[in-house]
Amino acid sequence: MSEKEELAKLRVGIDAIDDEVLRLINERAKIAHRIGEIKQGPLYRPEREAQVLRRLADNNPGPLPADAVQRISREIMSACLALEQPLAIAYLGPAGTYTESAAQKHFGGAPNFNSLASIDDVFRAVEAGNVNYGVIPVENSTEGAVGRSLDLLLNSSLQICGEVHLPIHHNLLGKSALADVGKVYAHAQALGQCHEWLNRHLPHVERIAVASNAEAARMVAENAGEIAAIAGDAAAKLYGLNILATNIEDNPDNTTRFLVLSGHDAGPSGKDKTSLVCSAQHRPGAVHELLTPFAQNKVSMTRFESRPAKGLGGGKWEYVFYIDIEGHRTDAPVAAALADLNGRASFVKILGSYPVAPF
Repeated sequence: MSEKEELAKLRVGIDAIDDEVLRLINERAKIAHRIGEIKQGPLYRPEREAQVLRRLADNNPGPLPADAVQRISREIMSACLALEQPLAIAYLGPAGTYTESAAQKHFGGAPNFNSLASIDDVFRAVEAGNVNYGVIPVENSTEGAVGRSLDLLLNSSLQICGEVHLPIHHNLLGKSALADVGKVYAHAQALGQCHEWLNRHLPHVERIAVASNAEAARMVAENAGEIAAIAGDAAAKLYGLNILATNIEDNPDNTTRFLVLSGHDAGPSGKDKTSLVCSAQHRPGAVHELLTPFAQNKVSMTRFESRPAKGLGGGKWEYVFYIDIEGHRTDAPVAAALADLNGRASFVKILGSYPVAPF
């Protein structure tokens, strides 16, 4: 058999497989539609989707990597859900931000995505019922916590129902050559994350902090001159800018964690996380007492961070503690630890239980 004949045969095989994949996707959509007819309440269940994505990754025989299988599956689930209940998702904008990329990673491309100007606006949109879910940044592996997100979680009625981990790869975007750049615009955190690269390659260039990296890209796109922006691939495509340098972040493992907000949290998925905020009583050893329930019940704590207690009516130097623990709040060890904590802390608020980011 000649190479030409073999290629023709292989392409016939691919066409047959594509037809079968198409048939199966539509069969899945029919089953999802029937589930929607039977179910009561929200059709989107984050714990169920997390279970499906984990199972597919575990059963994946290759050669496709597990994260590729999960991305494809997420889009299929997103399209099927949209047939029954199109979702509206608010995110910290403008368009082209990493938060938009995180929202699309979590929900797929089918929902209606609404760009909002501030984290406060995202909270208000979800609280008012104008959207189904909101996506906000909460911490970066290099620059730490996003304080405004933590402050609003403390006082909002919303629950965390999901999380997204997004690797952050910064590019330098512009219209002119790298040697011609006279000013660099970016969010303050992005400037911090690229500090050493800028010192090496653009040591005398002025750095200007703006509201977001996408806003920086928009400013470069709308202005002539020797200016550049730090932003991601999505912003480069959206605003038609040239990529002058890629992966300019100082830490190659730079990752931002985002939270998905709703009026409900998620059910147990088998691999979950619970977030809470609490405050200690005014007596010696009180902070140590906050940790004791988790140690005694063998509950692993993955995050412990203090922050001024804004909005709780306390005086100066009053602090609350944001804690992430492994497990769902309905798991027996977690439930026991939380019950014990309620007897020791002066204030406890569960921010939500939700699946650990599947990919």
